[in-house]
Amino acid sequence: MRLEAIPWNGNGPVEEDTLREHLEEEGYSVFRWRDEAGASYEPHSHEHDESLWVIDGELVFGAAGRDFRLHPGDRLMLPRGTVHTARTGALGATYLIGERV
Repeated sequence: MRLEAIPWNGNGPVEEDTLREHLEEEGYSVFRWRDEAGASYEPHSHEHDESLWVIDGELVFGAAGRDFRLHPGDRLMLPRGTVHTARTGALGATYLIGERV
């Protein structure tokens, strides 16, 4: 896995159940998360790979000297050990978090 943002292809609506199925098929344990507007996470890392998929709202992840701005349908691949920050947009964000050891 490498650090990357995968933009939504724009084909059809963003459906939570479909996104969840994709993550589970890839071997992730998946849970839904909601952050209110203005939520912010200080620099941290995880001991597992993560794939985050935005359902609604906006998230901005900072990692490797770059900002990754995610909107509905966009996905972030976050390798274990990657130090990152995160913050939500004005409307907050709902997203799926897939974790894989």
